[in-house]
Amino acid sequence: METLSVHKVLSVRPVGTRAVLAELTGTQDVLALQTLLLESPLPGQTDVLAAAETVMVRADSPAAARRMAALLLELDLTAPATRDGGLVYIDTVYDGEDLAEVGRLTGLGIDGVIEAHSRQVWTVAFAGFAPGFGYMVGENKVLEVPRRSSPRTAVPAGSVALAGNYSAVYPRRSPGGWQLIGRTGARMWDLSRAEPALASPGHRVQFRAVRDVVTMAPEHDASGTAPGAGQLAGIPDRETASGLRIVSPGLQSLIQDLGRHGHSALGVSAAGALDRASLRRANRLVGNSPSAAAIETVAGGLRVQAAGDQVLAVAGAPSALTIDSPSDAESDADTGAASGTAQRRRTVPMATPFALLDGEILTIGAPEAGFRSYLAVRGGVDAPAVLGSRSTDTMSGIGPAPLAPGQLLAAGDVTESGVVGSPELQPDFPGTGVTVLDIVPGPRADWFDEAALESLCGQDWVVKPQSNRVGMRLDGTPLQRSRQGELPSEGTVAGAIQVPPEGLPVLFLADHPITGGYPVIGVVVDHQLDLAAQVPIGGSIRFRRVAGQASAGPNSAEQNAPEQTSPDKVSN
Repeated sequence: METLSVHKVLSVRPVGTRAVLAELTGTQDVLALQTLLLESPLPGQTDVLAAAETVMVRADSPAAARRMAALLLELDLTAPATRDGGLVYIDTVYDGEDLAEVGRLTGLGIDGVIEAHSRQVWTVAFAGFAPGFGYMVGENKVLEVPRRSSPRTAVPAGSVALAGNYSAVYPRRSPGGWQLIGRTGARMWDLSRAEPALASPGHRVQFRAVRDVVTMAPEHDASGTAPGAGQLAGIPDRETASGLRIVSPGLQSLIQDLGRHGHSALGVSAAGALDRASLRRANRLVGNSPSAAAIETVAGGLRVQAAGDQVLAVAGAPSALTIDSPSDAESDADTGAASGTAQRRRTVPMATPFALLDGEILTIGAPEAGFRSYLAVRGGVDAPAVLGSRSTDTMSGIGPAPLAPGQLLAAGDVTESGVVGSPELQPDFPGTGVTVLDIVPGPRADWFDEAALESLCGQDWVVKPQSNRVGMRLDGTPLQRSRQGELPSEGTVAGAIQVPPEGLPVLFLADHPITGGYPVIGVVVDHQLDLAAQVPIGGSIRFRRVAGQASAGPNSAEQNAPEQTSPDKVSN
């Protein structure tokens, strides 16, 4: 007697406080669930991210995330659900460096690999790694090959590649360990198009073998990069410019707002200010809308000059704020040193609106505590918006470039109030002591035994200098996995604590890759991500497990049991 195969979500695991991870049997069920959720969103659903064997669903609140688990387990994926994005043809020159090796590994030879790759239709199952990088699954598995044992430090843009059961095209020059079999001139990611990704999840792809050499088209200036030195977006005449001129950007200064959300399917992370509360505070003080673009700067050193009279506020890491008059500003610009007299120099407080008159220079000193400061100008920074946001995404290269000396930033008109705000009190910021961050168990906490979980929360982790907006690299006693093997790539979130094979955790921040292949042992609760972003290089973090708190994410039953399992799992 034949047993009916029922297609259901196998289990649901919480991912922090505002997302859940649905596990499925394979690519077809992943595509089916993704299609259902995009066509009929769950209550509170904000984003959907498909991966190899999972679909991650983001929610607008912890309560919505808790409800999603039961709703996902009830969905019937048996009926075919396809998201037909049309057929995309990609002309390919099959001359990749690994073509002969792939022919040997598969037993097909060079001509056999070319025929097998170009004679089948591929479907983009999910996106990840970089915007425009689509993981494509074929109609057969004759081209299944492992990744290279030693990844290349730079793979050229347009490289056509294979790894596992997938094929993909590298949209930009980047490191990579896939087997290269060819190259194409197709623009996989182009922000000048209405749909930037040439092939997004659901699209079908046909590779066509061509003999002519294909060269990549020139990069289109639609990345949203900031104007170069001496330029002002939308204001060509320097004499009439109104905004801020960058005298010195310090260690790293970037334009940030509250981020670009809802584009995970394109391989784009949210980015945005790491300390969201401080960005909102700075904007509130100058009368902007909370999401207006401002300058995020680290460790002090930022110096800006007013082009026209401006109203500013600085929130975040407490620092000395010094203003020099125009005469001293000219001297400073020439010498790089502060040379003003007591009569020509003044200081202003943090978290308070103040005027920066035409020609005056504001200098943000080194923080007394914390790490990141936010400088808001009334009207917001008028940078080009990319996918609805002016944020710089350091991982993908989307958005304005890091600020450069001589660059002019226009002040926009994103105001919410006709008046400025009153001075505000700021919270305490991390200093030389230990910062405690609350975490909930991660979706892959079962890859570690209790000893590893105790080690995670029982020691102080030091933030390494290699940390950045993508993630904080932590140093301490390495964690040991209780399960070996590789984890298929799956969606992840800001706050995820990922553990690579060497055992030293990485705490993902806003510019993190949207998918990852290392197990996530825990996730920092969402409302403490601002605090995490203020821990300086060399600072210490101690993680504290929490469970059974409504504010910490899914309910205690979900936290104590890493997953919920469908009662309807039936196989042939």
